[in-house]
Amino acid sequence: MSAPLRPARLLPAPEHFLDLQRLASEASLPARRGLLRAAFAAASAALLAGAARGQANPVPAEGGDPNILNLPPHSTALGQPVALEGYGKPSRYEANLQRRPSPGLTQTRQASVSFAPLQGLFGIVTPSGLHFERHHQGWWDIDPSGHRLMVNGSDEKMLKRPMVFTMDELMRLPSVSRFHFIECGANTGMEWGNVAVPTVQYTHGMLSCSEFTGVRLIDVLEMCGVDLKRARFVLAEGADGSSMTRTLPMELVRRGEVLLAYGQNGEMLRPENGYPLRLVVPGVQGVSWVKYLRRIEVGDQPWATKDENIHYIDLMPDGLHREYTSIQEVKSVVTTPSGGQVLLDKGFYSISGLAWSGRGRIAKVDVSVDGGRNWRAARLQGPVMDKCLTRFNLDWVWDGRPALVMSRATDETGHVQPNYGQLRAVRGTRSIYHNNAIQTWLVQESGEVKNVQLS
Repeated sequence: MSAPLRPARLLPAPEHFLDLQRLASEASLPARRGLLRAAFAAASAALLAGAARGQANPVPAEGGDPNILNLPPHSTALGQPVALEGYGKPSRYEANLQRRPSPGLTQTRQASVSFAPLQGLFGIVTPSGLHFERHHQGWWDIDPSGHRLMVNGSDEKMLKRPMVFTMDELMRLPSVSRFHFIECGANTGMEWGNVAVPTVQYTHGMLSCSEFTGVRLIDVLEMCGVDLKRARFVLAEGADGSSMTRTLPMELVRRGEVLLAYGQNGEMLRPENGYPLRLVVPGVQGVSWVKYLRRIEVGDQPWATKDENIHYIDLMPDGLHREYTSIQEVKSVVTTPSGGQVLLDKGFYSISGLAWSGRGRIAKVDVSVDGGRNWRAARLQGPVMDKCLTRFNLDWVWDGRPALVMSRATDETGHVQPNYGQLRAVRGTRSIYHNNAIQTWLVQESGEVKNVQLS
């Protein structure tokens, strides 16, 4: 076995590539779009400044390293007392790793989105405090003692026993815990027409993965005496000001996949993620994972609510809109190296990224460094689970020449992630939702990594 290569250095992507004050001062949408483009162009200057910071505290070329030769204070003194913080926090040196909004994307901060920092995460689990957010009327910290879940039918024969549950009653029912990804249907939506944002946090950051704990919806419906012969759909309604309502096909519920979730990553849901109760619908776009869940209605036809026939629809090239296209198709993205990062040296790098599919497990991921001319099979880092993020890795030696880095995922059903040419041939360029095209990162000779698109 040959000796492992010494890894080359990589400079993380810069934070705050968008100027909050400039964007807030502009009112018109065209102006905001222009500022987004200007901010993207200005990111290169931020990279150069960051490269200088990246050289701080280097290992000396000659002589001893003072960080080895001299004992630091933490090796010679008492540390902080146990349980100084009743709830642990990240190190102050990790303060830049945050979910972030994209200024100018929406008119108000209450009806907006924040993006998870995919470029700085390991494995497949997103820490609850970095989980992406999408709100239609802002978030609430609801008193669980007063929260109720009502279950009813569209007519009196659909359910034998309409019921109302307290949180305490739900949490005393038999529970399950499962790992699943959640992706907003609009993730990568800004990239439909062309390159719009520079970093993976903003291209793909409406994506997270957690262990969710809760009660199977089918078990609750059977407690209520649901008529499974007539019931074909369920309606989920949230308790926030937008009264988010979404129709789900009963087949998802019958399979036992849909959860009434109150737990996330071993603790109660965070308020931004729907505390005290939300729906978990594996493989389906995030808008159907209704937060602050207060009502489930069972019926025999879709409800065609405002967020089903006006929003979250796909505009096709012939002018027709597709409705109820909920499944998040097979998708992947390289997170290292990715936009905004800088390769400081020639040599060995570990290409790493994430793959997922709303249809099941990831079967394989191929990686190319020459724009798709040649592909190599990446290693899938276990565990590989159903409708869950999968981490992949590939060894790569960069020779200092330009490279086009991309990944292509295949799921267990045989669906293969398309390139932009293949996707646009079917979907056109005027959509917002369900963009699962192959992402390409250009590594320039300078080592700077930029977002580009290949057809």
